[in-house]
Amino acid sequence: MNEPLPTTRPIGAPPADSAVPAGRVFREFLRLGLTSFGGPVAHIGYFRHRFVDRLKWVDEASFADLVALCQFLPGPASSQVGMAIGLEKAGLAGALAAFVGFTLPSAVIMALLALGLSSTGGLMDAGVLSGLAIVAVAVVAEAVRGMALSLATGRLLGSIALAAMALALLLPGSLAQIAILLGGGLVGYQFARPPARSADFASGEDLSRRVGVVALALFVVLLIGLPILAAATHSESVSLASGLYRAGALVFGGGHVVLPLLEDSVVASGLVSQQAFVAGYGAAQAMPGPLFSLSAYLGVAAAVPTPMIGGALAVLALFAPAFLLVVGVLPFWRQLQRVEAVRRALVGVNAAVVGLLAAALYDPVFTTAIHGGRDLAFAVLCYALLVFARIPAWSVVLMAAGTGWVIGG
Repeated sequence: MNEPLPTTRPIGAPPADSAVPAGRVFREFLRLGLTSFGGPVAHIGYFRHRFVDRLKWVDEASFADLVALCQFLPGPASSQVGMAIGLEKAGLAGALAAFVGFTLPSAVIMALLALGLSSTGGLMDAGVLSGLAIVAVAVVAEAVRGMALSLATGRLLGSIALAAMALALLLPGSLAQIAILLGGGLVGYQFARPPARSADFASGEDLSRRVGVVALALFVVLLIGLPILAAATHSESVSLASGLYRAGALVFGGGHVVLPLLEDSVVASGLVSQQAFVAGYGAAQAMPGPLFSLSAYLGVAAAVPTPMIGGALAVLALFAPAFLLVVGVLPFWRQLQRVEAVRRALVGVNAAVVGLLAAALYDPVFTTAIHGGRDLAFAVLCYALLVFARIPAWSVVLMAAGTGWVIGG
């Protein structure tokens, strides 16, 4: 019996059986961009709640694979997980839609703050911040529980997860996290037996690999070429783009880890004052979405060539490395997952991811948010509303912010 001939997909398009309109991807990530408070670890929890539990766009193992991959890549890990989900579900347009939707709300607010349009100076009420931090505890706790039940079962995988948690608490830092993931992969390669996996939304076709090569080549060209162009032209705009691109391309762990590189790029060069930089960083703590949205504030404050153009240029420059790496690496990653030895290693890596997330649940999520019995009781209530009452996460976030404002007042 003759098998049907494979059809040709457009470059960068998703498989037909898993496609989602890019507009739908944008709407889902815009919702998350408006409500995902709590930093990168909490973002992973929000993504899991939405795309694994609610929408079923990704299964648990595939989601953990994406989290593990983005832990290995430089850039903002949570944003890269979102880009990867968008890429798998709607091709290149989906990756762009995920980035814009998740980043747009906080970037616009930070740009407005830099323009001086906020009478509060960019600082949110302390009670609201406390409520948002507490609900992040509930979101991350549920992500840890759900992923542990799926990815850290049995003595071997449970031991990997617990060891990863202990090591992450003892040895903080992005390099230590990468070493822990590699260790989990080595143990998995030696001893694990991977379960049968279904190809839920694989995208590693030949045309996608070509796009991947182009994206990786562009990543390298910009990393090398922008500093040369900045030195040759003495343009402040190119200098801004070069510094922020370098920061986004060379930082592992994302989030607060990028701050020294950002400061070196815009403060040391004289584009932004030290006082303005610190004020922007403080305001960014109150924003939903990625901390990298601080780039919008810095670009507007630098005002090269104009405030709004500078803000847009800064956001694109800081996030561009993350986008190019996801587009460049993901097709090859999907191919590697079909190799038996890699699949064994991934079982161990995914168990280690659970341990890393559990460690992050304690520090910084729990230690930042919980300061007494009342805070813990509030976190338990948020968890019950999220898990047992099945109230949407965005509703629980708004409730927590309002309750924090009332209690704080």
